[in-house]
Amino acid sequence: GTQLAPKGKLDIPVLFMPDTMKMYEAVVVIHVMRENGENWPYEDSAELNKDLKRSVTVAEDGGIQGILWIYPVRGIPEAPQQKLVPAIIRCRARQRVERRVEVLLTGVVPGATAMPTRRNSAMVNTNNPANIQEEVQVTDGFSTTVEFLYELQYQSNEIKSQLGALVGMHLIQRERDTESGIVTLIFNIVFAPNKPMRNEATLAVQCTTGGVWKFPMLFIAMEPEVDDVINIEAVGLNKESIVSFKLTSQTR
Repeated sequence: GTQLAPKGKLDIPVLFMPDTMKMYEAVVVIHVMRENGENWPYEDSAELNKDLKRSVTVAEDGGIQGILWIYPVRGIPEAPQQKLVPAIIRCRARQRVERRVEVLLTGVVPGATAMPTRRNSAMVNTNNPANIQEEVQVTDGFSTTVEFLYELQYQSNEIKSQLGALVGMHLIQRERDTESGIVTLIFNIVFAPNKPMRNEATLAVQCTTGGVWKFPMLFIAMEPEVDDVINIEAVGLNKESIVSFKLTSQTR
């Protein structure tokens, strides 16, 4: 019963309050009719009628009684942001380091079974290099496999261009605690910086059944080691001593 003036605007608030870490889907339908109750005339052709059936309501006399706007809505819950200590990946420039990062996901919904988010997400960083183990499927005890998508997000495109090609990430293990319902994901992260830098990133994990978890990360590249020491011996007072050495550029 909301009246809308010609060329007017109508704000339609949509409230999303998920109680489980799963994806919700809904449809917002806007039904518009003339205020005077009259119908819109239209030419009833087979092709036109096929397209109109999806977006109009037709009256008995053949006119258009109402017009429908249909907006699909997908609600993806995100775990509450916490003051987590970022996982720090530290390496000297022009070197390569591998680190294992372990994240804990709470409230993962296995299949259609709902599980309230009673605990907060947590993150554990292990600085020892990881031995890649056999991947474990996450199940809820009823052979319902839960899949995850993950990516590193950066604060700007400039940081992404600097860091994106220097960082590699691979999920090596995942398991689920049947009592608490907490899912543990273990990532193997490779960092090979080419110059000193200090950049932040966010590890975003999304479950295919819905739900997003985010964990802060910090990549630090320190000054590289000294390549060599150049010794110049004097041949005498007021005389030049020359030493030659080569520099190789890794880029054009």
